[in-house]
Amino acid sequence: MSKNIATFWGLMIPFIGTTLGAATIFFMKKKMNNKVQKALLGFVSGVMIAASVWSLLIPSIEMAKEQNIMAWVPAVVGFLAGILFLLLLDSLIPHLHLDTDKPEGVSTHLNRSMMLVLAVTLHNIPEGMAVGVVFAGLLSGNSMITIAGAFVLSIGIAIQNFPEGAIVSMPMLNYDKTKGKIITKPKAFGYGVLSGLVEPIFGLITILMTNIISPLLPYFLSFAAGAMIYVVVEELIPESQSGKHSNIGTIGVAIGFALMMVLDVALG
Repeated sequence: MSKNIATFWGLMIPFIGTTLGAATIFFMKKKMNNKVQKALLGFVSGVMIAASVWSLLIPSIEMAKEQNIMAWVPAVVGFLAGILFLLLLDSLIPHLHLDTDKPEGVSTHLNRSMMLVLAVTLHNIPEGMAVGVVFAGLLSGNSMITIAGAFVLSIGIAIQNFPEGAIVSMPMLNYDKTKGKIITKPKAFGYGVLSGLVEPIFGLITILMTNIISPLLPYFLSFAAGAMIYVVVEELIPESQSGKHSNIGTIGVAIGFALMMVLDVALG
């Protein structure tokens, strides 16, 4: 498989994961069970944490060593920059989390459904960047990144995008029915797909910056890791731990982390 073809599928696989997850709305008749939602949120968190460590931070440290840079510097600088970048987006982009009716970000007249989409879209930006920066490294010929390793990250994010697609579609459908505004299943599915479209877009933008990224790859890898960890700590874990049965979310984190770790170590 050529690197260009591999890159195309590497960008599309996470988006396909979101699309398939959103499609589950056609097979569900009721609101998603609260315990299931907590488990899925925890699972997504675990996958993202493991991907941040094994697919992004560790390669960043190893590349810094190859470039004769103090190993921890790119990892720390990029990681904190990623945190600050998502903090800025979180403050500016109007969005709404699953467990609240109070919007965040700048004031807007957008409806609740669109703000839920924007919340998940905000999650997906660092994931798209993470896939993009890894495939950018692959295209640039970096010896630390293999096709197998790049696909492990892409598949891992697709796995966690599957429940995320379902999580964003179902609440919109049920909430708006209670408000007397009927959103059809096809429209709710479309919202779910829309939330995942940002991943291949940001991945492609990152790849188009390959010439800039190549010498700064250790920083970009840790930047993506910081952005992903921000989403986990700020939003996913708190949502999985709210209310009763928080231990289900914790179990989900453990399973997601273990699965992604196995994929990365065994196949990467």
